[in-house]
Amino acid sequence: MMEAKIPVWTVTQLNEAIKDLLENTFLPVCVLGEISGLTIHRSGHVYLTLKDEHAQIRAVYFNGASKCTELELHSGIQVEAYGRIAFYAPRGECQLTLREIKLLGTGSLQQKFEEMKKRLAAEGLFDSDRKKPLPFVPRCIGIITSPEGAAIKDFIKVALKRFPPLRFRVFPAPVQGKGAEQLLAQGVRFFNRYHCADVILITRGGGSLEDLWPFNEEVLARAVAESSLPVVSAVGHEIDTTICDLVADRRAPTPTAAAEVLLPDFQEMREDTELLLQRLRNAAELTWQRAQNRLDRLRSAKALMRPVQMLQERMQSIDYTVKDMENLLFRAAQEQEHRLLRLNDKLQTLNPVRILNRGYAVLLDNRGKAVTLPSQIPAGSEATAILAHGRVRMESKGEVKP
Repeated sequence: MMEAKIPVWTVTQLNEAIKDLLENTFLPVCVLGEISGLTIHRSGHVYLTLKDEHAQIRAVYFNGASKCTELELHSGIQVEAYGRIAFYAPRGECQLTLREIKLLGTGSLQQKFEEMKKRLAAEGLFDSDRKKPLPFVPRCIGIITSPEGAAIKDFIKVALKRFPPLRFRVFPAPVQGKGAEQLLAQGVRFFNRYHCADVILITRGGGSLEDLWPFNEEVLARAVAESSLPVVSAVGHEIDTTICDLVADRRAPTPTAAAEVLLPDFQEMREDTELLLQRLRNAAELTWQRAQNRLDRLRSAKALMRPVQMLQERMQSIDYTVKDMENLLFRAAQEQEHRLLRLNDKLQTLNPVRILNRGYAVLLDNRGKAVTLPSQIPAGSEATAILAHGRVRMESKGEVKP
């Protein structure tokens, strides 16, 4: 018995057959799901993913931009989507072609995000006063991300362009999927434990709310909040905001922007340094020129002489000063001596002993007081006569009448 021959298909033929089967078999459907990865193209078409707890399906809403804007649709919103099953043959993807969307309410992930955001904010994890400043020029940046992702490549490309001397260390960690948050938090603790970087960068490219969910987990938020090193979070695109962004010391809207946040422009720094050095040279040259001009003026005025000559003149000036002081002291001593002689002559003139030498005497009563009247020594009382050479005691006979 011969086996039936299996037909050979090209990829295009197979996809076209699947497309015909799906689109002609399924009737229009209404799908309940949560929006994820919503993108409004500039053409006006809307691309998104509908998901629940176990599965997801891509969808396209042609010319649905105005409707999505009107409903303020975003990731995490639950909707009822009406459309048909379609198969995009060029990529081999099954998708929904939508013709109507209705709101149902907030999706579970978005609700969980809001609840955690509110709780951590109440604890003060988002407060600005706990944010640490970034180093002006980090010597080494610790990067926590997937080594194979586009985020690290974009960051390194821009970072090395801005600051070629940069050094960095990479802690490899998955950036999506279950358990990724544990390894991301482990990376933060690693750099804090070994202090092998000056600042930490946590980064990944864009994605849906589900893809970015590890960066909304509490274990990572706690690790970032407890970090002694400053942490920069650059997760997703500019429109994406995660719990990690809110807790981090600084948020960068994209991995590329993180390079601008973390690093100064090396070329601008070099130009500024050259400008400052030139100003310093100009100031030094001006100071030197002023000093030279002053030196020339002093030389022209003969105010500056050789050191030996200056020393000799100083010594001679000291000798003259000492001589002048000696002369002043000598003249002062002479004047004092002359004054002393004059006072001595005056004293000798007033000396009563000189009067006694001429034959005079001083008469004292018995109390030792000088006698100037006869009545001071009545008859019978004793008196003492002081002569130039000795004393004489005598007895008064009374007053003698002339």
